[in-house]
Amino acid sequence: MASCASSILLGLLSFLIVANIASPSSSSGGIRLSIIRKPFAAVPVFREAPAFRNGDSCGLQRIHIVMTLDANYLRGTMAAVLSILQHSTCPENMEFHFLWSRFEREVFSSIKSTFPYLNFKFYRFDSNRVRGKISKSIRQALDQPLNYARIYLADVIPSDVKRVIYLDSDLVVVDDIAKLWEVDLEEKVLAAPEYCHANFTNYFSNLFWLDPVLAKTFHGRRPCYFNTGVMVVDVEKWRQGGITQKVEEWMTVQKQKRIYHLGSLPPFLLVLAGNIKGVDHRWNQHGLGGDNMEGKCRSLHPGPISLLHWSGKGKPWLRLDSRKPCIVDHLWAPYDLYRSSMHALEE
Repeated sequence: MASCASSILLGLLSFLIVANIASPSSSSGGIRLSIIRKPFAAVPVFREAPAFRNGDSCGLQRIHIVMTLDANYLRGTMAAVLSILQHSTCPENMEFHFLWSRFEREVFSSIKSTFPYLNFKFYRFDSNRVRGKISKSIRQALDQPLNYARIYLADVIPSDVKRVIYLDSDLVVVDDIAKLWEVDLEEKVLAAPEYCHANFTNYFSNLFWLDPVLAKTFHGRRPCYFNTGVMVVDVEKWRQGGITQKVEEWMTVQKQKRIYHLGSLPPFLLVLAGNIKGVDHRWNQHGLGGDNMEGKCRSLHPGPISLLHWSGKGKPWLRLDSRKPCIVDHLWAPYDLYRSSMHALEE
């Protein structure tokens, strides 16, 4: 009986130790049995990225890049940051601004350990800002509060930052991003690739177009679809124009009348479509994740490419892990810094 009890005790102790070792928050000074995390809750382990240095022609100009940060998309974020640094002539001039809504210590430490030379800052996005404003869309991932953080970036980042490039986490840059940074906004608030061949009416419901007041929203504009995952933003003009408040007003209308079916994109279009600076399509080869329902494979559009964007349901890291990747996913793979926990233990 005593032997049985001892076995049970040893088994329980082994479980606690293993669970604690699996937790990235464990102290290196000893075993803490008070903190137990399930192994699958741990943040992925990443290889340290190489240090990228400026070329001889680089000045002191900072290029400010804003991205959101959470555990679910961390692997994509790591690949995106690596791609930007790798293809930049002046990587030390990059300054990253990461917006987070949920405190995840392991996520923050992963950024620091993977990119020890990176210039970056963390900013909390208060998800209460969008509480009660988000309407259910066709895909759950689009309904997360952090997906709406881009609307509030002008309120979150420091006032001395005048211009930013906002980027989603499911993309890689294969060109010098300074070329996008230097685009002439021509007094516009925002610059992004425009897609005027897309059927713009599809982004809004019949209720919107049949309403005589709402249907006049785009009067005097030539609205075209643009993807909000890649944007150059004049932050000062955004603040001066009260863009955040205008987008929020449309989110309120949506709660009352259901005038669109997607997440944070349509209110951007309602406020800004037809009044942005268009840039070359090479800066957002989007839709590589397929549609929002099935995420089927898609081919590249013809023409030069500076940025590959897996917008849509399918994400390259998930498809690669499932051993059912699309051809375009192999273009993302070289930037993947993820290493399995087994590989980490072997090292």
